[in-house]
Amino acid sequence: MSNPFDQVFSREDTCSVKFDARKAVFGRDDVIPLWVADTDFAAPEAVTEALVSRARHPAYGYTLFPDSLYQAMIDWFREHHRWTIERNWIRMAPGVVPTLHAAAMAYAGEGEGVIIQPPVYPPFFSSIRKAGRRVVENPLVERDGRYGMDLDHLAECAADPSVKVLFLCSPHNPVGRVWSMAELEAVLEIARAHNLVVLSDEIHADLVYPDRPGHRMLATLSRTDDPLVTTVAPSKTFNIPGMGLSAVVSERQDLLRQLDGVFDSLHMVQCNPFSIAAFEAGYRHGADWAAAMMDYVRGNRDFVLGFVNQRLPEIRVPDPEGTYLLWLDCRALGLDDAGLKRFMVEQAGVGMNPGITFGSQGGGFMRLNLGSPLAVIRQAMEQIEVAVAGLRSR
Repeated sequence: MSNPFDQVFSREDTCSVKFDARKAVFGRDDVIPLWVADTDFAAPEAVTEALVSRARHPAYGYTLFPDSLYQAMIDWFREHHRWTIERNWIRMAPGVVPTLHAAAMAYAGEGEGVIIQPPVYPPFFSSIRKAGRRVVENPLVERDGRYGMDLDHLAECAADPSVKVLFLCSPHNPVGRVWSMAELEAVLEIARAHNLVVLSDEIHADLVYPDRPGHRMLATLSRTDDPLVTTVAPSKTFNIPGMGLSAVVSERQDLLRQLDGVFDSLHMVQCNPFSIAAFEAGYRHGADWAAAMMDYVRGNRDFVLGFVNQRLPEIRVPDPEGTYLLWLDCRALGLDDAGLKRFMVEQAGVGMNPGITFGSQGGGFMRLNLGSPLAVIRQAMEQIEVAVAGLRSR
């Protein structure tokens, strides 16, 4: 039987950012799009059925969050992450990125510092700056192709009384690290010592390769009074990011109230009947699909790693432990960042995220999205191989 994840279907003309924005982003609309972090896989059938069922009711008015939605989420994290959540710890939110903005505003004052660990997802930078807060960089350290935290420097950053918050990306986008228990415990110790609020973005929590160390939710290591807020969503897990619904979890009711205050001041209504249907159906019925998807993506990962090792010695890939994203080290190609993007677009015909957009530490890198049928990934890698061969011959 054919693997459903091998199915190639058109996403053009569906208002897909990944496909329909190619001309605006890359200057041409025929690049293979391996950039935006959604996948080209059909969502779980249970999600589609829930959406169709809700659509059959002809009224789409103002909507409440049902108890069943909270219970589906509570059950998911208990069963898959050994994390016991109580109902009053949860707040629904209009996406993880809006939560980053709200957290910067809620937990730091004008001009105060928020720590990030670049190279990191670009909204970590923009959410802080747009809120009028100060970006404090605690760069990751690369040793022998593996990234880790600089915990001594993190402690120095946190010791500054004007620094109030840490945005933790766990698992990390784009480098693919799944943080160890020792690293996470060290983060909590630093936060306790300096009353540093930790906003732990764990949107990729379910996307860990089955042959790599499992993800540990930071909250499962925390104490009741720790200044910790966790943001999660089913969007990456079940390929439903367009639904725009996430959740915030904290035992600290004071921190939840501060966040509520920001959302309320902006009148950010995050509830619509379709996001609720998809959110609940994913968490309630999507486990087998999610496991199968990550097993398929593992095959894509192994294909790309083998291809790079055997046929593209100029490119290195740090060992990926989680997410469906690969962090390609292209520095040996000898191109500056603008030239690297042009090369991948114009010579290889592949659209990826330039590493420099993840911070200065990403210079010379590209982020590749593995969430496509293997035939698409193979074609992209072969086109990159031909382009690199042309570069070698100059």
